[in-house]
Amino acid sequence: MISGPSSVQMSEGIPTGPGYSRSTGTVRALNLMIDFSDAPGEGSALERLAEFAPQTRAWFATSSYGKLDYRPEAPIGDWLRMPKPFKEYGIERGAPFDPGYRKLVEDLVTKVDPRVDFRKYDLVNVLVTPNAGPSALDTVLSVTFAGNHEAPGADGVPIANASFVYSRQDDGSGRYAETGYRVLPHENGHVFGLPDLYTHEGGGAVGHWDIMSEDWGADNDLLGWHKWKLGWLDDSQVRCATTPGSTEYTLTPLPRPGGPKLVFVPLDSRSGYAIELRVRGGNDAVVCRPGILVYKVDATVDTGGGPVRVFDSRRDSGGCTNSPNVHAELSDATFVPGESFRDPRSGVEVKVLATDPEGNHRVRVTRR
Repeated sequence: MISGPSSVQMSEGIPTGPGYSRSTGTVRALNLMIDFSDAPGEGSALERLAEFAPQTRAWFATSSYGKLDYRPEAPIGDWLRMPKPFKEYGIERGAPFDPGYRKLVEDLVTKVDPRVDFRKYDLVNVLVTPNAGPSALDTVLSVTFAGNHEAPGADGVPIANASFVYSRQDDGSGRYAETGYRVLPHENGHVFGLPDLYTHEGGGAVGHWDIMSEDWGADNDLLGWHKWKLGWLDDSQVRCATTPGSTEYTLTPLPRPGGPKLVFVPLDSRSGYAIELRVRGGNDAVVCRPGILVYKVDATVDTGGGPVRVFDSRRDSGGCTNSPNVHAELSDATFVPGESFRDPRSGVEVKVLATDPEGNHRVRVTRR
């Protein structure tokens, strides 16, 4: 396990710090659909909910190997009209919690109290009418405030873990209608303590290998490191390569329940290399080069700064996928039998040795 300094808001360290929603067992998500006088709800509120549920529930069940029983609930099935026009809340991309979101939460709590008992829920999803604010094609407003115990409270508990979802991830052609829901598992990933893996340059650090990097377009899963961080992989499924010399490990495909899934090579108390086997299956719909994925995890780097970096086995190849909105260059980043990753500075080498008839891969990790 590695840990980050207290200055890092959302660290990749394990275990996850306090204040976030639990990510195993039964988790109840309160869904509230809101609209405004200057952006009245289009269609019914339950139709808006149906864009995200039950798809998000199924996504989490698959990714967690059944360890997360995510239950989206909507005790109020109508649009909740906020007392102010949308533009008066001053919400735009990157807007802080104060003052706009604080006022919005306060107004929302006033609107639903006493019809909702917030103590029954682990997190809150605010599904905003899609015509409030710009299209997601122009700018992404969806945001999560996690571990925020200074948030307004209701029924004696703060609204500390709340995701706000805007617009639709659709260009009007309907191409993303089936996968546009994935903005919600991305945002809820923050509620569970996961940082953004995209950077100011976009998905160039991790590509489509984790939904915290890219959640637009074709389906994708989480990295094995995140599955361990969330408690979906048992410690028995993780190997730690700390001993100098060479050791061989067998890894089973990440989508398949059971078996060893992750090898971690610590560099220090803050960072290390992670090794896992990615194939098409489960939530990974567009893996075009099955193989061993190698990436560095750095708990000193905050959300949005590149806390995870995938190493590309075929630099400047252009990738192997034609799927839209997938960072193509890293789509063929995996290493296949006969190929190696080397870091001369740390003396770490990962060599992919072979596969077996079940699709498992054997790797050799060497370190000084």
